[in-house]
Amino acid sequence: MDIEERLQDVKGKIAKAEKYAKRPAGSVTLVAVSKTFDAEAIRPVIAAGQRVFGENRVQESQGKWPELKAETVGIELHLIGPLQSNKAADAIALFDVIETVDREKIARALAEEMAKQGKTPKLYVQVNTGLEPQKAGIAPKETKAFVEFCRKDLGLSIEGLMCIPPAEENPGPHFALLEKLAKECGVEKLSMGMSGDFETAVEFGATSVRVGSAIFGAR
Repeated sequence: MDIEERLQDVKGKIAKAEKYAKRPAGSVTLVAVSKTFDAEAIRPVIAAGQRVFGENRVQESQGKWPELKAETVGIELHLIGPLQSNKAADAIALFDVIETVDREKIARALAEEMAKQGKTPKLYVQVNTGLEPQKAGIAPKETKAFVEFCRKDLGLSIEGLMCIPPAEENPGPHFALLEKLAKECGVEKLSMGMSGDFETAVEFGATSVRVGSAIFGAR
């Protein structure tokens, strides 16, 4: 399969999963994860109609996305990798959605930069549902208080939660936990599910899934 066929295949699977979960068609956004791929590899996916993309690193994204965004209207770029506070200014300048707000220092840096630049990217809080020490994200039991802090103390509009379940565990309980936390926090968006488990994520209420290798091929 070429890249266009793989993209259509993933979209077809999402549509099937929506139907199976009795969710409205088109209720799940596909975020095509283009990290480590250069502009030449990304252009065919844009040409095939994909407009929402995810990247892990600010610096890598700066090397390809300003040009790609200038070429095509309507691109929405998501930061889905960990963010250092010294990269907050660059992240606000380039990304439309930042999915990895996971600690007070980052939240403060983003609030400061948004005020400075007059830009308001959409923000998601990353939750470490598996409490993995090597993984970024806020602990589930601290999520509600952190979302309230972002909203009340910093004036940030948090619209979603994001998680990456532990690789060796059944993702279902992690997705269920994120959905429960979203309800408690009063947020609408749930970014969960990747190439190996996005259909399961759709069943558990994902509003966006982050799929890379199933579209772009192995890195």
